[in-house]
Amino acid sequence: MDITISPLSGRFRREHDLLGEKDIPVEYYFGIQTMRAIENFDIGRVRLHFYPELIRALAMVKEAAARANGDLGLLDGPTARAIVDACREIEQGRLHEHFVVDMVQGGAGTSTNMNANEVIANRALELLGHERGEYGYCHPNNHVNRSQSTNDAYPTAVRIALIFSLQKLVETLRWLVDAFRAKGAEFAHVIKMGRTQLQDAVPMTLGQEFEAYAANLSEEIDRIEQNYRLFLEVNMGATAIGTGINADPDYSPLCIRYLREITGLPVVAATNLIEATNDTGAFIMNSSALKRLATKMSKICNDLRLLSSGPRAGLGEINLPPMQPGSSIMPGKVNPVIPEVVNQVAFRVIGNDLTITIASEAGQLELNVMEPIIVYSLFENIEMLIRSMNTLRDRCVTGITANEETCRRMVRNSIGVVTALNPYLGYETSTELAKTALRTGKGIYDLVLEQGLMSREELDSVLSPENMLRPRKLARR
Repeated sequence: MDITISPLSGRFRREHDLLGEKDIPVEYYFGIQTMRAIENFDIGRVRLHFYPELIRALAMVKEAAARANGDLGLLDGPTARAIVDACREIEQGRLHEHFVVDMVQGGAGTSTNMNANEVIANRALELLGHERGEYGYCHPNNHVNRSQSTNDAYPTAVRIALIFSLQKLVETLRWLVDAFRAKGAEFAHVIKMGRTQLQDAVPMTLGQEFEAYAANLSEEIDRIEQNYRLFLEVNMGATAIGTGINADPDYSPLCIRYLREITGLPVVAATNLIEATNDTGAFIMNSSALKRLATKMSKICNDLRLLSSGPRAGLGEINLPPMQPGSSIMPGKVNPVIPEVVNQVAFRVIGNDLTITIASEAGQLELNVMEPIIVYSLFENIEMLIRSMNTLRDRCVTGITANEETCRRMVRNSIGVVTALNPYLGYETSTELAKTALRTGKGIYDLVLEQGLMSREELDSVLSPENMLRPRKLARR
């Protein structure tokens, strides 16, 4: 649904609010406040329905509120049931196309909350046998929003949606870790040179390198899971600023009990609702965890680009699967486009983290009105990371192959193997060997034998791959 709302039938219903009246096309479930938001916030053109988890979470919050209000006698039975049934339809994926408000909006999320209230109210009216817009029977504010404010319903829904989204991200991350680990096992026998500061260091296996990537990313699973648990603390019942005005004293615990049942999450009420209404610390922590993951992914992709560079004038130790021709002018060129796009996703995630930090700092007094840009940035980060991890796994990592001969040749010709001789010949002698090798072009192996520094048997033992890839006991001097 585009920002331009046009009637399909040519028929309208007239609705009113604080500022006046508007004609709403009868086909749409949203109402006048959503229409005003459409007109006011043509900003990012990313609508609420782009993030289905957010819409489902809004419906879950509204269902929990309706059930609590029904139990307390604040909604009559038929109205409460109609709201609950409308919410459940939305939770199952219906009517999402009517959530049309831009993710970037003023008003601290009021437009999002009212979009949900209006869609739910109009669907509930249909279930009650009335026409959309007949709000005397089920009103967006008086009934769907009963005992709530945007300032508790919106952030609670956001937190629930973020948990669901981050759980998907963690699952995707596990699959990526598994892909790197599988390559670690596949390449366990491939000897290569390790490098520090882009200079030859000491030998290792390509398998060890890829296993390290798996371990590096695996650490982020615990970090992300630990941080998203911060979202389990919600402020339902806080209403406007945390004082609970217009809510029954029994409403908050009852609503949260229903919310636990509906979501399957162990949500709890914040101990201080005023603090919980204005604090955005959980958003900052989770954004930081996503930035950390993005940074690690980008570093790994930098490595993949270096290791596959060439194919003849670079390192060329691995081959990335060819995805597309790499140049409009250079025939035969294939670029590492998948790692490149993941790099760019990481840059965006890091930039969004700064946006979230600044927006969190910009709150004043009892509410942070900048939550919509925080929410949008977080959902964008999660969505991009999920998609980029799937792309990296399916279109790059699983298809990587090793150039074994290239790796072996580099080890044989590297001066870096002199490091393995250091415990036996001493630093000064090893340094002289390295200098002579650089000056003459001879190999370390040949120089050691020429100078009679070690026997062939001793040298073969020290420089055997098995003895250079892990710690070993040394003879005491």
